[in-house]
Amino acid sequence: MKITLIAGSNRANATSTQLLKYIENLLEAQHISVAFVDLSELPLPLFSPDNWDFHPNVQRVLEAIADGDGLILATPEYHGSISGALKNALDYITAGQVAGKTVLSVSSAGGPLGVSSLSHLQTIVRNLHGINCPEWISIGYGSNTFDPDGAPLDEGMRKRVRDAVDGFVELTRKLTATTAAAN
Repeated sequence: MKITLIAGSNRANATSTQLLKYIENLLEAQHISVAFVDLSELPLPLFSPDNWDFHPNVQRVLEAIADGDGLILATPEYHGSISGALKNALDYITAGQVAGKTVLSVSSAGGPLGVSSLSHLQTIVRNLHGINCPEWISIGYGSNTFDPDGAPLDEGMRKRVRDAVDGFVELTRKLTATTAAAN
């Protein structure tokens, strides 16, 4: 199994990216292959439907998505929605690249939770024909600090993240097995 993680902030050391790196460690501990795309390190030109000659950074993102059996998208919550960097990346994606894949939505908010960004992200996933994981993860003030090893300091948040990732992995395995059996 291979999972693609997309860190949707263009801010260095964003808490949403730190959380995604923790998730990457959880997946690797389960011997799951991970492709990590950090949009702060891989800037994308602004999407235009008039230009289908994609920049090499765009090609890398699209290849990582196509190669993944599942997808985890992480975003900061800006003004009640997802980041512009992640929205721009998602605009390059076609439904065929995400259709039938499990997608886990992750957010980090300046307030207690990033529920609005999660709702918007899950709407986009539905429109790309992806399968939203019934779990989601959001951190906000009080649960958005990390220890030197990158794990959330809050034990309740660590448990929440582990449980959500385990549910995502289980659903992805089932969907991957079903797809393989159908082919």
